[in-house]
Order: sequence, then structure tokens, then C-alpha cells
Amino acid sequence: DGYFEQVVRQCRFSSKDLQGIEFIDSYVFNKAEYVRFNSTVGKYVGYTEHGVYNAEAWNKGPELAQERGQLERVCKPNAAIYYSA
Repeated sequence: DGYFEQVVRQCRFSSKDLQGIEFIDSYVFNKAEYVRFNSTVGKYVGYTEHGVYNAEAWNKGPELAQERGQLERVCKPNAAIYYSA
């Protein structure tokens, strides 16, 4: 009984040169993804009415710049560590 809120952050990469690397930040409520940031797309995209509302607000605010920096801050350094092991 109750509600389930989840945030899933992923760094996806498929080669050592890190050319295809992407950062994905997904927001899930009760097992349904409602908004996502994808570094390849470069902005938030909403999948529900609430998600579209949040995406529009977050794309205009400081959240967007912060998410865009995650690829360089988190994904690339950790991918290099993963491949060096």
C-alpha cells in the first residue's frame, strides 16, 4: 500500500573511445516513467501530463544546465575507471 517514487541515473556506453556515451536520468512514479533527461537529446522530455509539466519547467530552470554537466562530471570519468579495470 502506498506510493513508489524512484529516480534512476544511468551512464550508457558501448566502446572504450566513449564516443557513444550518454547520461540518462529517469523519474518514475508507481512504476511508470513520467519524465526523462537524456544527454543525447539535451533536454527533459515528459511522458505523462505531470511529466510534461515538469519537463517544461526544468528545461527553463537551472536543472537543465546541471543535468547537461553530468555526462562530463560523472559518466566519462567512471567509464574510464571501468575500462581500466
